[in-house]
Amino acid sequence: MTFVRTLFIFAWKQALCCIFPVILFAGMALTKVIDIPYIHRYDLLLLIGLAAQAAMVKFRLETTDELKVITLFHLIGLGLELFKVNAGSWSYPGEAWTKVAGVPLYSGFMYASVASYICQAWRRFDLQFDRWPNGVWTTAMAIAIYANFFTHHVLPDFRWVLTALLVPLFPRTVVRFTVNGRTYGMHILLSFLLIAFFIWIAENISTFLGAWQYPNQTAAWNLVHWGKISSWFLLVIISIIAVVQLKDLKYRLLPRRFTRIKTGRSL
Repeated sequence: MTFVRTLFIFAWKQALCCIFPVILFAGMALTKVIDIPYIHRYDLLLLIGLAAQAAMVKFRLETTDELKVITLFHLIGLGLELFKVNAGSWSYPGEAWTKVAGVPLYSGFMYASVASYICQAWRRFDLQFDRWPNGVWTTAMAIAIYANFFTHHVLPDFRWVLTALLVPLFPRTVVRFTVNGRTYGMHILLSFLLIAFFIWIAENISTFLGAWQYPNQTAAWNLVHWGKISSWFLLVIISIIAVVQLKDLKYRLLPRRFTRIKTGRSL
């Protein structure tokens, strides 16, 4: 019974971590079958995303610090979308008032939803990392991965080289999470892969609902290629490295901030 209870609690917490992605998917599903006069689908999805974020902060499902991280990922995602769409990697065929260079602004929420899940999981599962590498190396890796998303259009694709370098970078790094008062551990690379796999499933749902389309889906919907899992795997790494570094920066600066408040002096 303890195992069943723990599994139920784990599943329930995972569902809570996915609140924002679920709202986004629900919006995609509804706007696929329901047309609202005088507003384009992509514009409506942007409004749904903004309303969902506002509601999550208002009802304390998200903190303002988490919202800042999520907003950062929205911007990072939009930058990637602008490049990829104009490089012909995928497209957004629908009309929208809020389209910039062929990219609807709502698309950044798809990246923000990954950040939302990570922030929610961090808090709900009390995530801790054992043997996390030096921040300089992890930051350099995140920058290299993000840059490769752009440069592989004109240079060789180094994704598999970068993936191989993750092994010596995270040789013994373990993520620990707490469920029902008990702490469990998993190698960090396995956790990256599992998250990437479920994002790939979500991507298939999104393209089926017409959120965007790849070139091979223009005539009819097809399963997203398995190779996209590697892209999501690397994007998840960027996301988690960024969250870890931002939280580390915050916790190192907090004592100085509190000291300034207490003494009334700048340090």
